[in-house]
Amino acid sequence: MHSLWQQGANPDAYARAGERASAAARAGASLPGTAHPGPPMSAGLPAFIDVEASGLGGRSYPIEVGLITPEGSMYCSLIAPDPHWVGDGDAAWDEAAERVHGITRAILKIHGKPLLEVARDLNRIARGLTLFSDAWGNDYPWLSRLFDAADMPMRFQLESLRTLLDEAEAARWAAAKAEVIAELKLTRHRASSDARILQRTLVRIKGRAPAASL
Repeated sequence: MHSLWQQGANPDAYARAGERASAAARAGASLPGTAHPGPPMSAGLPAFIDVEASGLGGRSYPIEVGLITPEGSMYCSLIAPDPHWVGDGDAAWDEAAERVHGITRAILKIHGKPLLEVARDLNRIARGLTLFSDAWGNDYPWLSRLFDAADMPMRFQLESLRTLLDEAEAARWAAAKAEVIAELKLTRHRASSDARILQRTLVRIKGRAPAASL
């Protein structure tokens, strides 16, 4: 397989991979398999992805994924957890994280899509794209876990949002993002909404007029 999460993989190895990814993202480095730089703004709006998870740490798992394409089309899906992720008592479920994303285990049981279907959807929609994340060190291991459980490779690249920003833009990011969140007046926390916020914030930072579909 292409990453750590084959059935029976050691959760501690997953945790170490996440820590290495986080350190690499802070340093502005690329993860294995994601060496290609993101497109310049002149080439069009970058695509963004966001992943919600059961919590943080080596045993956490993805529960929702959302993305927005360069054209502004959005995809979002809840993910039915693999039984191997949950285990006895679901120790990876963090009640504090649940209060942030608002997704309960009961909601996942009713509305979660099979992980194989979600992985196929992502490959179909994002095939050949570079998707940018503002939490690269977390999202990369969670996506790896999803695709390993689905037994298929990712057909897209994942890069850190930071690679799109210079130092001055990075310094302005938090304030610009807060403005975008206030303007959108979103009433529901969804992964696709977070991806949309990231794309809108980049537009604001770069001083470009957003496309009508945004």
